[in-house]
Amino acid sequence: MEADDRRNGDSTSHNHRATKKPRLAGFLTESDIRSEFAHHQTGVARINNGSFGCCPGSVLEAQREWQLRYLRQPDEFYFNGLRRGLLESRTVISGLINADDVDEVSLVDNATTAAAIVLQKVGRCFSEGKYQKEDTVVMFHCAFQSVKKSIQANVSRVGGSTVEVRLPFPVNSNEEILSAFREGLERGRANGRTVRLAIIDHITSMPCVLMPVRELVKICREEGVEQVFVDAAHAIGSVKVDVKEIGADYYVSNLHKWFFCPPSIAFFYCKKRGSESDVHHPVVSHEFGNGLPIESAWIGTRDYSSQLVVPSVMEFVNRFEGGIEGIIDRNHDEAVRMGLMMSNAWGTNLGSPPEMCVAMVMIGLPSKLCVESDEDADKLRSYLRVRYSVEVPVYFHGLRDGEEGVKDKDNGLITAYVRISHQVYNKTEDYERLRDAITELVKDQMTCQNLPSV
Repeated sequence: MEADDRRNGDSTSHNHRATKKPRLAGFLTESDIRSEFAHHQTGVARINNGSFGCCPGSVLEAQREWQLRYLRQPDEFYFNGLRRGLLESRTVISGLINADDVDEVSLVDNATTAAAIVLQKVGRCFSEGKYQKEDTVVMFHCAFQSVKKSIQANVSRVGGSTVEVRLPFPVNSNEEILSAFREGLERGRANGRTVRLAIIDHITSMPCVLMPVRELVKICREEGVEQVFVDAAHAIGSVKVDVKEIGADYYVSNLHKWFFCPPSIAFFYCKKRGSESDVHHPVVSHEFGNGLPIESAWIGTRDYSSQLVVPSVMEFVNRFEGGIEGIIDRNHDEAVRMGLMMSNAWGTNLGSPPEMCVAMVMIGLPSKLCVESDEDADKLRSYLRVRYSVEVPVYFHGLRDGEEGVKDKDNGLITAYVRISHQVYNKTEDYERLRDAITELVKDQMTCQNLPSV
């Protein structure tokens, strides 16, 4: 029992413990929020929270305390602090996502790590002959590139095949997505194959769309897909997450994107299947075989502080009206409002209706910018950063043969979108700067072909 206590924090880890109540304090004022994010570089319209997230000063202070605790007395930290602190963070997350058991929740570095865990397991099943050659993994074509590379490294090389479902974009309804996914599953089962794994985004990255994840998982169950992995890198802090309602076997979300943790930390949920553990951390250390939560709690000497500050993050978010739910609602509403402001000014469109947006929104760029490739999109993004101090991703949307596309007010095809984010530190002026920058480029007849190098 002592060994279990040391590894997992305490012997009652199977029961949820109450989340720490926040310190008594009023809601944060605008001045308080500015102070919390005073470390951000001034003069930059930082409307790309979706890529790297943000961390308030009070949480950075808590992180520093954990780091100093280790540096002052590493042995005391390892034996008396680390496991207990990690369990407390896992318990907070378990309650937030409505998991049945805290041992369904592991802490890993990021969604990329969780994808590797799942796909290494799938690869082992191919290698050991449990799966047939050419059995399939089905995913959307816009799955994160690291996920595709993990499939290449772990599944394709041992005989597995992949089916990519084209995400309709711009998209107008959930039914468009569901219909495309059903067709993808049919392709995955062609020639007697079995779909061993479906990878579903909760919120796609580029282009950004809130997916009907619960309905997609339900289709998988109805169609006999063996396992479902939801890559929800952007979800927690951006939408409500209820893993029991979603119903996937595996679900991962980064806490450093929209949940105010310092990088890097993600929770990885694995639905409990019994006593046998068939998933393992990619870094094999002393705790191999003791279950993924414990394996992940010690992968060698490293800085675990980002995984220990989750209770401090809860204190921070509870100082906003409505807590994390209030933040989610306000960020969504402001992102949509800013998106509509820009699309109206440019005579373009939103990439999806407001109900399929989160705190990130895709906005069509004027056709006169002549974005004709990914390289053009990168060039425009760099120019906006250097010339206008605007940080925003630019997405090239190439049309396939037969696609009509969407036209702007000048009757030109929209071939590119910006993805804006809204977080608590953002101001309307951030978005006005982007709006005015694009308007100025069009007025000056600047295109991606004649933009100066920066």
